Amino acid sequence: MFRLPALTDLRRFDADASGKSLGNLPEWDLSDLYTAPDAPEVARDFDWLDKACADFAAKYEGKLDTLEADGLLQCIHDYEAIDITAGRLMSYAGLRYYQSTTDSERAKFMADAQDRVTVATTPLVFLNLELNRIADDRMEALLSANEALNRYRPVIERLRAMRPHQLSDELEKFLHDQSTVGASAWNRLFDETMAGLSFEVEGEDEPLPLEATLNLLTDPARAKREAAAHALAGVFEKNIRLFTRVHNTLAKEKEISDRWRKMPTPQHGRHLSNHVEPEVVEALRDAVVANYPRLSHRYYALKAKWLGLDHLEVWDRNAPLPIEAPRTIGWDTARSMVMDAYADFDPRMADLAEPFFDKGWIDAGVKMGKAPGAFAHPTVTTVHPYVMLNYLGKPRDVMTLAHELGHGVHQRLAAGQGELLSSTPLTLAETASVFGEMLTFQKLLAGAKTQAERKTLLAGKVEDMINTVVRQIAFYDFECKLHAARREGELTSDDINALWMSVQAESLGPVFRFMDGYETFWSYVPHFVHSPFYVYAYAFGDGLVNALYAAYKDAPEGFQDRYFDMLKAGGSKHHKELLAPFGLDASDPAFWNKGLDMISGFIDELEAMEE
Repeated sequence: MFRLPALTDLRRFDADASGKSLGNLPEWDLSDLYTAPDAPEVARDFDWLDKACADFAAKYEGKLDTLEADGLLQCIHDYEAIDITAGRLMSYAGLRYYQSTTDSERAKFMADAQDRVTVATTPLVFLNLELNRIADDRMEALLSANEALNRYRPVIERLRAMRPHQLSDELEKFLHDQSTVGASAWNRLFDETMAGLSFEVEGEDEPLPLEATLNLLTDPARAKREAAAHALAGVFEKNIRLFTRVHNTLAKEKEISDRWRKMPTPQHGRHLSNHVEPEVVEALRDAVVANYPRLSHRYYALKAKWLGLDHLEVWDRNAPLPIEAPRTIGWDTARSMVMDAYADFDPRMADLAEPFFDKGWIDAGVKMGKAPGAFAHPTVTTVHPYVMLNYLGKPRDVMTLAHELGHGVHQRLAAGQGELLSSTPLTLAETASVFGEMLTFQKLLAGAKTQAERKTLLAGKVEDMINTVVRQIAFYDFECKLHAARREGELTSDDINALWMSVQAESLGPVFRFMDGYETFWSYVPHFVHSPFYVYAYAFGDGLVNALYAAYKDAPEGFQDRYFDMLKAGGSKHHKELLAPFGLDASDPAFWNKGLDMISGFIDELEAMEE
């Protein structure tokens, strides 16, 4: 609980350096949370939180195993009220900070808020510990005796899955208390360092932030792409010692925590939090790796042919096709493209997305100091989500808008479950976002007027899917190797560079050559810092959506209602329950090949266009 917004969608660094002629890009209006850092409501809520947490501990600590069903239900409701207030405070502090991570006042406010919330909530640590000490038969009797309490069964079961890994009450309180100077402090150091970097790209009039520099890797001019790649490598190399220290420290901290908690693997904690079986993730990973040759290897060989090259350099990976006319898509056009696709699927979906544009729920522009990437943060169930973009008019930026709005729609629908049940495990959290992209892509594809336009759209979609599936599984393998190696001792920059390169050739294929300096490109991926092993959720979501979309096309009758029911469920159901109405089962190894077949089918069509 009480998390800062997660920086997400690192596969989408696709901005333009200028930001001109895009129209009126929206900024957040955070007043639905608080009107200002010094607003009286902020002080009021901090004071309320202090008292509510102390009162909660006085009322319930040491007594959970004596409560009857009604008493346990009231305990959960009291906790949810605390969760909402703490989440509201931290959402406001975090969103302001991500708008300008180099602003010292915003950084101080966030750090102070995090300290205050952490201190206030330390007395609550007993709750999970005592819940997990209740005997199985007694817990089952309590849940069975009260239908309202039984609604929280998924939350309680997820908590109790941590029982084998639970430490003493004193240790758990200590770890909670010192969290602000542990991983979160290193996260802040990473964020502020990355946001403060500037890159001098040959041919550019002024230094660029990371987002805009990465975007130049999609420039039509190959010389411009190459210059951007070398500028990135040069700055990453200058800062590599710091990034190496951050990764060493966080991986070691995780190893210590995992050892004390008796986690069997570094990935196990992520699987538990995602409420997904390790064998399901391994089936996904193995299916994707086995399909590298017919997906990324085959596509990039085709792309080299289109570009007239014998081999590709890393700066060619996201290059536009030679037949693709340079195009900048204004904000109003992007809005129409996405909203039309959403409305064609179901008007309810467009209605849920509309307020993001009209009520200040999106922050779209690229600004120096603003956090890179994109995310949708749900805040708390009594308010609404906020979407962050770095929009600069590329076609892929439109897909990012569709993606993040999908998250936002999902979060709005799931809010009806209440604070503890609304949060969707990461493996399913990407479903609505990737589905939103698919709807937008299919709408554009259906409107293609020429073979060249269709080819451009298909190629762009394949590249997005490769970035979502192949690249993210390669990232996952890199993390697995990194954490395994760190358990053997301190890693040098060269050690981490070598681990990074070990997954690049395997995933991208033999057509690639890798420039000197590319070995440092692991350093800018925030997921490795913020959320270890998060990245497989993207591949999970893409494979799931491909199978869902195939089910939609095969049997459209009633699909929308089933889809909305799935999104409304939030975290209240296991993935097996959620997918059963569609005839899908993620635990079936063959399931993942269905999604991969869709990518392969698009490549088949692209190859046929060459004949």
